[in-house]
Amino acid sequence: MTPAISGRFPTQVSSALRGRSSPLPLSARYDLRPSRRWIHIRSVVLVSAACIVGGTAWSGQVLALPVAVLFPALWAAAQCRMVAAAASAGYFLAASRGLPQGAAAFFGSSVSVGFLFWIAGSVPFVIIHGLAWTARKGWRRAGHYGVAMVLTAVPPFGITGWAHPITAAGMLLPHWGWWGLLATALGLCLMATRLALAIALSAGVLTGIAAESGDGSPASGEWRGIDTAAGATFGRADTLHQQQSLIAQVRNEAEGGSKVIVLPESAFGILTPTAEHLLGEALANLNITVIAGAAVIDTQGYDTVMVALDRAGAKVLYRQRMPVPVAMWQPWRPWLGLTGGARATLFGAPVVEVAGQRIAPLICYEQLLVWPVLQSAFHRPDRIVAIANGWWAKDTSIPAIQRASVEAWARLFDLPLVTAFNR
Repeated sequence: MTPAISGRFPTQVSSALRGRSSPLPLSARYDLRPSRRWIHIRSVVLVSAACIVGGTAWSGQVLALPVAVLFPALWAAAQCRMVAAAASAGYFLAASRGLPQGAAAFFGSSVSVGFLFWIAGSVPFVIIHGLAWTARKGWRRAGHYGVAMVLTAVPPFGITGWAHPITAAGMLLPHWGWWGLLATALGLCLMATRLALAIALSAGVLTGIAAESGDGSPASGEWRGIDTAAGATFGRADTLHQQQSLIAQVRNEAEGGSKVIVLPESAFGILTPTAEHLLGEALANLNITVIAGAAVIDTQGYDTVMVALDRAGAKVLYRQRMPVPVAMWQPWRPWLGLTGGARATLFGAPVVEVAGQRIAPLICYEQLLVWPVLQSAFHRPDRIVAIANGWWAKDTSIPAIQRASVEAWARLFDLPLVTAFNR
């Protein structure tokens, strides 16, 4: 006969029954953590996508610039700080891919030297975005990206602030000026949040509208820029022949009704009294103003300048705020007791007056940066004048990127744009 069972079950039996009846937690029954292999694959895809975004946005086509707004979303999607830094490197190196070949041509050296400059130029961008990344999502991550965006736009880190996504503002919101800049900056920050898809779709729609309207910067009127193809000798060798050729082109433009004619960087070579006299005599009977690039030298170094030449003579309008670091601007030379190299004025004269107009001057390297044009725009210029001597960038995307950048800024602030490039 089975004995009656009364009271509590034995502890062991009770625990066993409870264990059977209580379902195990989901995380205990299934390992929901992503595998290490999947994390590696995702990281590779993320970095590859950043390379594609950088290469596409900075292809030299102004309509492609809005693709750069995808970068903050890729940066935010990184699983860790290291992947965020790798994605930043991929974006920047793809955008500046013409630098190895261009630097090698500029220095007359092997491509390995160009690769060194290429990598070195990416370091500030990569470090800032790597340190700015945070595992916290939402507004905190958006705020962190905003800090990185500002730091890479202004000195000292903005000195190598090429390929900045904020440049796309001119294509997304043309003629909006500072409001368009602020709206684009906010949109870039929101790309680091869950609103990324909505912002990206909006950017696509705005780009389509801009492409359909074909609305560029306002017409330049009687201002005319002359491009040349003199190569590396421009402003360096056979100066008399080059200046005679330039004078002939200037005369042709003057006969066509142009009142202000812009020539490329280095057009006047080293500015000397002899060069001033020659050019002054050649243009004495023309009621025009010629703006051109030149170099002013002294015992300590030189300035890359814009010169205005008219019947009254020649005068230096503008001294370049930011020459090319290392190649031209070498701030360590005075510390070593050495002379030479180009001078940088950084926040010097953002706007100058010529022929009754206030112009925002941009010489070569400044066209790739953010802060020179914003500093000039703050002083309300009447137009942008951009000159360059890009002989060293032959067969690279750099000259096209320069043009696309200044065109985007001209569209944003609704300013007529005059360019003159030597290639």
